[in-house]
Amino acid sequence: MKKDNGKALINISKKTFIQVAALLLALVALSVVLTYVIPGGQFGTTENGKVDYSQYIRRDDIKGINVLKGVFSPVLVFFSSNGLSLIMLSLFLLIISSSFQVMNDVGGIEALIGTVSDKFRNRKTLLIIVVSLFFMCFGAFLGLFEEMLTMLPIMTMLCIAIGYDSFTGFLISIVACGFGFASAITNPFTVLLASEIIEVNPMHHVYYRFIVFFVMYALLIGFILLYTRKITKDPLKSLTYEHDERIKAAKNEAETGQRSNNKKRVAIVYSVFLLAALALIIICSSLSALRDYTVPVLIAYFLIFGISAGIICGNNPKFVFKSFLKGLVGAMPTLVFIALAAAVKYVFDEGAIMPTIVWQINNLTAGKNIFVVALVIYLIILLLEFFISSSTAKAILVMGILAAASVGLSKSMLVLIYTFADGYTNVIFPTSPVLLISLSMIEVDYFKWVKKSLPLFAVNVIVVLALIALGIIIGY
Repeated sequence: MKKDNGKALINISKKTFIQVAALLLALVALSVVLTYVIPGGQFGTTENGKVDYSQYIRRDDIKGINVLKGVFSPVLVFFSSNGLSLIMLSLFLLIISSSFQVMNDVGGIEALIGTVSDKFRNRKTLLIIVVSLFFMCFGAFLGLFEEMLTMLPIMTMLCIAIGYDSFTGFLISIVACGFGFASAITNPFTVLLASEIIEVNPMHHVYYRFIVFFVMYALLIGFILLYTRKITKDPLKSLTYEHDERIKAAKNEAETGQRSNNKKRVAIVYSVFLLAALALIIICSSLSALRDYTVPVLIAYFLIFGISAGIICGNNPKFVFKSFLKGLVGAMPTLVFIALAAAVKYVFDEGAIMPTIVWQINNLTAGKNIFVVALVIYLIILLLEFFISSSTAKAILVMGILAAASVGLSKSMLVLIYTFADGYTNVIFPTSPVLLISLSMIEVDYFKWVKKSLPLFAVNVIVVLALIALGIIIGY
């Protein structure tokens, strides 16, 4: 049995919690103020009761959200129309965290990472290149992002084991998946849904999206390899140096008491456990009938088999349940991030200002040069992304309007612009719960991440605009 060091795998420092919570509280307060500054409005409805995004009705009778609603919005949002999905996301995070805590405490992570790191210790660059491509494909083809939180602890420990750091693990998993989401090829939540709404074949000129994918992959890999080269020369330049040193110290001090054959059994059990989880993610994401149930299925799987695998490997149910509870408690602060991030959209909805914002900005495209139109649409979706993290909600809203408008751009180009604006923001905007949770897991301050990633995203914006312009020129 692995010795319990008393520290949760997800351990958010007080400083990080206060900084992120303060930032999100400021955004909630700003959103409340905006509901009193921006006039209220609503979209019309069709004869069959569906929202008609081509019709806008100004509501001068709405004078901002009730202040008490604004104050309690982080709680009230769980009782809104988005409440169920937020509850599922919260449960998902808690169960995943607890399962990985058990996996860590019974020696599962150590056994798996030891096996992989031994094979790739002399081929570290190859490992980074392959794993990053793997996660980008998850985002680009299957539209996975939140689900990749399940893989972050493994990736961070793997990168530490081969001589890099936790931040590298974050880059090759969460950030790579976000880049894949934005460089989407068959992503059901962006490409397929947006194409269906705007009525265009998602496979039309798909070759260009493959070009986009590999250009962005090259950009990300370049950034990652520059970073790993820097920390290889000077480990003190690592963004997670202190965090990783504590992990290494805990590992060295831990007394596993495992025989080699027991460690091999642990590795086999958890290999099966993770491969089955991966298969579930792929199957649920690929089948339209199961797609909406991916998160509930994973919650049930990790709850049942996460505990079962721990008992099989640890032979001590009491220890496993104690470890599970420790992981649960360690992840609790992240629920505050989820509530505050979701509260911003709740305030906008209750204040009825989102239709006004969308309608007014959409009018900016009227009569403009086609390249200017493309830029304006890109900026519109970027703005919406800050307040609405749901790709499905934005697709219905934005593509519904564009489907009824005549802006001079091909439908395929409109879908491409939408995917560009929707994806990269998942790993840069503070209203992305997955980003905040991921950074908390590796103890990286949000503002430090922004500062570090600024060159990457500055180049990213330039490349995106160039790809949009090229697409227009070649008639994509």
